[in-house]
Amino acid sequence: MSEYDSVSRSSLNLKGVSDKKINKKKKKKDKEREAMKMYEQVSNTKSSEEDGKKTKPVDKRTKAEKAFDGAREKREAELIIDKASKTHKERIMLFNSHLDAMTEHFDIPKVSWTK
Repeated sequence: MSEYDSVSRSSLNLKGVSDKKINKKKKKKDKEREAMKMYEQVSNTKSSEEDGKKTKPVDKRTKAEKAFDGAREKREAELIIDKASKTHKERIMLFNSHLDAMTEHFDIPKVSWTK
């Protein structure tokens, strides 16, 4: 006889669930529905325009969101310019000088004040 003969080989049963399927609540997709309605409205207004005038897309972001996006784009542009201004060799030399200026990681710190 093996040590594993008494082991149950069936799946685990959950308390309170008669059929062995877990009942999950369905998430509401209100945001997606609203987005689809807005898209339909925009597409309907574009198709119904007979004057040939182009309308600006409505920006529904807040002032803070607009400022955040502007600052992010500015940072990304500065990063790209900074990376493009240096060659690989210059970046390696800068990195090596940075490593030289750092303290050694594996130095043993001084423990006692007497010595």
